[in-house]
Amino acid sequence: MFELLEPICLVTFLADECNEELAALGHRTYWDGYFASRAAPLGRVPAQVVHAAFYNFAEGEAARHIPSAWETIPPEASVAARERGSAASLRRILGPELAGSPGLVRAADLTTKAATNAPTEGRVMYAAMRTLPVPGDPVARLWHSATMLREHRGDGHVAALLGARISGTEAHVLSALAQDIHPPESFGRIHHLPKERLTAVMEGLRDRGLVDADGHFTDAGRETRRRIESVTDDLAAPPYDALTPAELDELTSVLEPLTAKVVAAGSQ
Repeated sequence: MFELLEPICLVTFLADECNEELAALGHRTYWDGYFASRAAPLGRVPAQVVHAAFYNFAEGEAARHIPSAWETIPPEASVAARERGSAASLRRILGPELAGSPGLVRAADLTTKAATNAPTEGRVMYAAMRTLPVPGDPVARLWHSATMLREHRGDGHVAALLGARISGTEAHVLSALAQDIHPPESFGRIHHLPKERLTAVMEGLRDRGLVDADGHFTDAGRETRRRIESVTDDLAAPPYDALTPAELDELTSVLEPLTAKVVAAGSQ
């Protein structure tokens, strides 16, 4: 399900329509729009709360955008723009035949059934998304429900990282190494951080035996990442308990051609 639904969610960040909608509201930068629209379901919380819920951003990054991104643009407007832009990009990529197909409607219905029937305890971002109305339009509903499931999985991933004592920045290092990016400090999500901060992160991982002197995975580091991903998968399963085995097979079947088209357009 992660492999089938993640590309649908990623159009929000990789396609133009969402950025254009957010810019039209008056958000000055990509990151203003990102923080304003993704954090909006939480309500007008302080930057410290957004930092805690998002987990993987460096100290101070959320505060550069929250609450200033909401001062002249209501959070509700940013959420609506994010949904409009994401649905528009999906429609463009899928084309009228797939976007209007019975398979997409069924995918939206089953994804929504899963996404609206999981426990919310301990799932801050997922619970916040659950407070938003589910769109009536099938394309928007598919994106919205897939994004709810993404936030549900993300909340579980944060729990897995906390259990393994891996910070948000350290998680990016492990992700970079898993993608054969070396040195991991060059990874796009962290390369802009102060060198002193990155040096301290790498030294901490070395002290714990997770990376070696050259900045590569040790066996313990690989095992730690494998265990985190396994726990994340286990914690992501509860929404799909709402589907029968036949419905789960059907959801896989109807999503495959949709996701293949989205991946072919570069969303992966």
